[in-house]
Amino acid sequence: MRTLKDADIKNKTVLFRVDFNVTVEDGQVTEDFRMRAVLSTIQYLLENGAKKIVIISHFGRPNGSGSEHSLAPAAEHLAKLLSLSVDFIADTPGEGLREKIENSQHAVVVLENLRFYRGEEENDEGFAKELASLGDVFVQDAFGVMHRAHASIVGVPKILPAYAGLLLEKEVGVLSRILSNPARPLAVLIGGAKISTKIRVIEKFLNIADNICLGGALASTALKAKGMAVGKSLVEEGVADEIKNIQFTDTRLHLPVDVKVAKDRDSKDDIVTRGAGNVGENEIILDIGPGTQTLFSNVIHNSKTIIWNGPMGYIENEAFREGTYRIARELAAVSAGTFTVVGGGDTYPLLDELGVMEKVSFVSTGGGAMLDFLADGTLPGIEALK
Repeated sequence: MRTLKDADIKNKTVLFRVDFNVTVEDGQVTEDFRMRAVLSTIQYLLENGAKKIVIISHFGRPNGSGSEHSLAPAAEHLAKLLSLSVDFIADTPGEGLREKIENSQHAVVVLENLRFYRGEEENDEGFAKELASLGDVFVQDAFGVMHRAHASIVGVPKILPAYAGLLLEKEVGVLSRILSNPARPLAVLIGGAKISTKIRVIEKFLNIADNICLGGALASTALKAKGMAVGKSLVEEGVADEIKNIQFTDTRLHLPVDVKVAKDRDSKDDIVTRGAGNVGENEIILDIGPGTQTLFSNVIHNSKTIIWNGPMGYIENEAFREGTYRIARELAAVSAGTFTVVGGGDTYPLLDELGVMEKVSFVSTGGGAMLDFLADGTLPGIEALK
């Protein structure tokens, strides 16, 4: 993978792909972890003579264009982070946009949400050429979407000299080291909703990890696959063939031993703890129980490398955040010399809220991308940079 140390950027216009998929409320950025993560690359480009930095990113999953998915708030926030004037240009890629970029008086320019244009997610060759025409060199730092075969991820590197930014280089370095030579015992904690997107990771780490803990809604699917009662819990249908190869009897694979249930996801006070498998037919599993929290915590404190991806419960309701909070606090309290890695978009605000972000060894900017890299050892966007 070519990195910035291989790049000639002096007096060049750099097309810089980032992941500014941040939290925006009332037109203001309220959570900016992914933005702060690329500041070092921006500073490197400025200090090493880049003539102009043209920032491109997606934001959310818009259906067409709309102000609620505009990158204008991100551009405004970036200016504050950099203490520099930043130009936001919302024009469609093409000749007129190239002219506006060239005429901009600012060194940093942010363009509009890539997903406003169908060509981005369709990996349209023509759209990739229009994007590539906006720069002399391409730098990739959007690790969170490197598992997507989109125009700005795999198309542009076919056209421009392309390099990994400092963030991407660090992400790949950390995760590669975990795959090749982790300090042991190695523990993996996986939560979230869909087990189908994480099956390959679970299977991979059953071969190399010392312990795997499953929580969240995906654990409900696993419990049901074991023939245990899960009531009306969210389970992923149609994955029986995909999960049949997972050895749920493996002593290294830990499922919840107890769960918190309610009859409604918005419940506040009719919450009951049940033993796994004793869930009533009208009940929904919404968090791991205290026994499971202790089980998972013991695994954490007996490990030297820990990977965590995905919440342990339905954190949209604060009544079901206890399990996820407990895992975060336990990770922050591990002994010196233990290496902890956390990933997933739901995770950054939670770590910030608990004040433990700085106590985690490495927080990845990717959720699905992190899992795909751990499963495959590479990603489409990485292959495009080779």
